[in-house]
This record gives sequence, C-alpha cells and structure tokens, in this order.
Amino acid sequence: MDVRNNRRDSTGASVITANRLLDGRIVWLAAQGWSELITHARVFDNAEIEDAIKQARAMPEARTVVGIYGVQLDPDATGLTPLTVRERIRAFGPSVHPDFAPVETSDVH
Repeated sequence: MDVRNNRRDSTGASVITANRLLDGRIVWLAAQGWSELITHARVFDNAEIEDAIKQARAMPEARTVVGIYGVQLDPDATGLTPLTVRERIRAFGPSVHPDFAPVETSDVH
C-alpha cells in the first residue's frame, strides 16, 4: 500500500493524484490523461486502487508527473471530495481565500 495513504479503508472509493513536473500543479488521473480538476478524476474502488496506481505509474504520461498516489474519497460528501483535509486543500485550493482556488478549464492534460 502506498505509504502516503495508509488511512485508506478496504471499502469505499479513491482517485489518483500527482504533481505535474512542468509547473508543479496538482493533477488528477482522468479517463484520458491528467486533469487539474478533481471533478474530471477517474474513480476506483479501494480494492482496486493499488493496481490502478501501478498502471498509472507505467503509463507513458507518467513521465510528465511525479508523486503518483491514491486519495480516498469521502463517502458522505456530495461529488468527488477527498476524505482528509490535506487532500481537500490540494483538490480545491487554499482555505484562506477563494480567489486562489483552481479555475475550471476545458483542457485536460
């Protein structure tokens, strides 16, 4: 199991995240490549997430990112919301001012 997410339950769902090498931005594994928005992230059952992380690391696109790992989702939240505060901040931006939150674009990397 990935040491960064040792709090993952055996049930539930997770997404995969990393940092883009080009600019350090937080990205989420989408159906086609990496996206800056968690709303585009592909969801995996926790029972399958470790295999999905291995596959993501083996993809050619993995050369454009660093630190690939899984993030458990909050089962009680509406939409794709990480379980931990740290990952919520990574997903939705700083908690101090809404102007610094990621802006949705149509572009998926």
